[in-house]
Amino acid sequence: MNPFSSATRLRDMIRAIRACKTAAEERGVVRKECAAIRAAISENDQDYRHRNLAKLMFIHMLGYPTHFGQMECLKLIASPGFPEKRIGYLGLMLLLDERQEVLMLVTNSIKQDLNHTNQYIVGLALCALGNIGSAEMARDLAPEVERLLKFRDPNIRKKAALCSIRIIKKVPDLAENFINPAASLLSEKHHGVLITGVQLCVDLCKVSTEALEHFRKKCTDGLVKLMRDLANSPYAPEYDISGITDPFLQIKLLRLLRALGQDDADASDTMNDILAQVATKTESNKNAGNAILYECVAAIMSVEDNGGLRVLAINILGRFLSNRDNNIRYVALNMLMKALAVDSQAVQRHRTTILECVKDSDPSIRKRAVELVYLLVNETNVKPMTKELIEYLETSDPEFRGDLTAKICSIVEKFSPEKIWYIDQMLKVLSEAGNDVKDEVWHSLIVVITNASNLHGYAVRSLYRAVQEAGEQETLVRVAIWCIGEYGDMLVNSAGRLHIEEPLTVTEFDAVDVVEISFKSHSFDLTTRSICLIALLKLSSRFPSCSQRINDIIIQYKGSFVLELQQRAIEFNSIIERHQNIRSLLVERMPVLDEATHSGRKAGSVPAAVSTSQGVSVNLPNGAPRPSAAPLVDLLDLSSDDVPVRSSSGGDFLQDLLGVDLVPVSSQSGTNQAQKSGTDVLLDLLSIGTPLANSSPSTTQVSPSNVDAKSPVDLLDRLSSPSAPSVQVCTPAGSSPMLDLLNGFPSSPPISVTEGNGPAYPSIVAFESNSLKLTFNFLKQPGNPQTTLIEASFINKSQEVLTNFIFQAAVPKFLQLHLDPASGNMLPANSNGSITQKLKLTNSQHGKKSLVMRIRIAYKVNNKDVVEEGQINNFPRDL
Repeated sequence: MNPFSSATRLRDMIRAIRACKTAAEERGVVRKECAAIRAAISENDQDYRHRNLAKLMFIHMLGYPTHFGQMECLKLIASPGFPEKRIGYLGLMLLLDERQEVLMLVTNSIKQDLNHTNQYIVGLALCALGNIGSAEMARDLAPEVERLLKFRDPNIRKKAALCSIRIIKKVPDLAENFINPAASLLSEKHHGVLITGVQLCVDLCKVSTEALEHFRKKCTDGLVKLMRDLANSPYAPEYDISGITDPFLQIKLLRLLRALGQDDADASDTMNDILAQVATKTESNKNAGNAILYECVAAIMSVEDNGGLRVLAINILGRFLSNRDNNIRYVALNMLMKALAVDSQAVQRHRTTILECVKDSDPSIRKRAVELVYLLVNETNVKPMTKELIEYLETSDPEFRGDLTAKICSIVEKFSPEKIWYIDQMLKVLSEAGNDVKDEVWHSLIVVITNASNLHGYAVRSLYRAVQEAGEQETLVRVAIWCIGEYGDMLVNSAGRLHIEEPLTVTEFDAVDVVEISFKSHSFDLTTRSICLIALLKLSSRFPSCSQRINDIIIQYKGSFVLELQQRAIEFNSIIERHQNIRSLLVERMPVLDEATHSGRKAGSVPAAVSTSQGVSVNLPNGAPRPSAAPLVDLLDLSSDDVPVRSSSGGDFLQDLLGVDLVPVSSQSGTNQAQKSGTDVLLDLLSIGTPLANSSPSTTQVSPSNVDAKSPVDLLDRLSSPSAPSVQVCTPAGSSPMLDLLNGFPSSPPISVTEGNGPAYPSIVAFESNSLKLTFNFLKQPGNPQTTLIEASFINKSQEVLTNFIFQAAVPKFLQLHLDPASGNMLPANSNGSITQKLKLTNSQHGKKSLVMRIRIAYKVNNKDVVEEGQINNFPRDL
């Protein structure tokens, strides 16, 4: 006999496939079998059709394509004999699903089989409809299924009930046709039919409020009686599992009672007694009993309020937490999280057991227990629960520390009764798991410390002690170094010492040692080492005796291969050696950081300062401000410190702090160059603008730099350096030149501007780079001198097309800016086109302060993101 002919038995094919030693050999056997089956199909071989389909089902289970045999299923279903129909329906359920269009051809055959005199053929049709029935099939065959719910044989009624569940899920509109038949199934004596009837009622309650009300009025009493009979029934061997009578049926009944009792006081009163009986009399030493108790607890939590029952239910969950089975403990924690919203006091009684679950060896239970503990914490128990969690943090697994520290930090920040306690707890967390703490945590800690002026000394001394013991925790080192840089004098002088502190003697050299050790540690990243450099600069002013030693440390990094450290070292060395008269101004203590603004920044709720015609969205149109754009801060406008400034996300909130021109323009046109004060020197030093010398208008043009991403910043990021924007100011001859901070980097030659006799508001080139040219045209509205209308025109000077073009602008607080959408987002190459965008500026201090604007232009060149930034100061004076 041909081993691959249609006459080959299924057993022989399976044996041949299993004898294959390689995947290629198996594919060869399957390929030959499929070829033989195709040949038999084309020859319309009826004798072996059922055998071929059985082979196809096995091949399908191996993962090979068998779509060519789908029509054979339909032919077998249409056969008169039961064996052929059985194989046909089995193949139909295995090889097809409800999305196949070929199912439309089998609907009529299923309808005929549902009306067949042979109950086994009827059962086959019900199984197929219940497994792969589509919405169209459900509408066509619902009457036959509804009729079969009253069939004489219980097995057919059971299958019809299961098939009805699929029908109402596919077509909820048909639910009303099954309400009365489903209610009649609840009086069945056969447990198989009864359990399917109960499940049908549960699904009807989910899709139809009419069914829910009907079952509440007609069936609640009967269900309670049935549940009581099951709970009190004697031993029945055919339904007994671990000494409990049919726990599966009891669980289904409890689920239906839960659905009926929810939001209905009358139904809840009816079932309270039986729920209490099940909760108290069901044995909990067997898994079947625990399953019933769990469903009983879920029902008690869902029905209308009954304080005593809920306490009983939560006590059951407390017993579950002491069970040795991990699954039982896990479901108990899940249910306690839901019960917390219903009766938090009862859950609080099991707080100790829940805390023990945090230390469980199973990671799923640990994680769920931590989430539950987080919900349990309130103002009254925050201290003991935080203490327990921090103690466990010392011995917890490394992979679990991230979740645990996040929850502890959130609890401390949310429920902290006082700032000193907050600082103490955060230091403990940073000392134990500082490397697992997110950046937002230590940012918040610094904000709290700056706002607690009476705790500055206590905080810096506590951090000094902590960093001596846990110097490997990088986040702790960051906070400690930052505080030493700000409050190092208080550390050395023991200023602000509290009565609870132990005496601590620290010299200036000890403080510098801590910073130096951290700075030279190769295990710390660039952010930490940058903080160390800033702290050293500040300590050089606070500790004059250590100034030379600090300068020697900084000089070592003037040749660093890390560009950020090299630039900072060169700048700071120049400040220490050449500009001692202004060093104290530069390194003054940071102003108090506003806690409300910081909290709003974390929540993303701080309002934007620039209004646009369209709201901020994920896909930003031209002219819409990005949420991460750096704010424009009026650094020296001290009278408006209480006005909130738009925040930025991430590490950009100081990015442009000193990169703006904030010097007010003199209102007197005939004054000579003013004598420079300390503030003027500071402004010149930071290259953020210079006072006007005389009545002749000065023009400032910014030469931008292309940046792909913003690096970590500090207050001196925008000092004159090769990578920072260079500000060029044209002043009359004889005026003082700009102070060169580094005395080694030549400043760019000034751009000469010749005034013409043009219109009152001439066009200006506001911005120009190697790739872009931005021109502003101005228009004033009659009678409204404060408002200026600007038409911005962008031209691409490069040879590459610029795509995804976005223009953004920011102004100081005395200006209001409104941007209209741009005319497009693509700039053709070689100045062959332009993009225009209209702006509206309102100057609340017109005549006192001139217009100033920071701009940010983003685009793509050859799929590479490019960002250009600059500052515009050369607006006509009368604007």
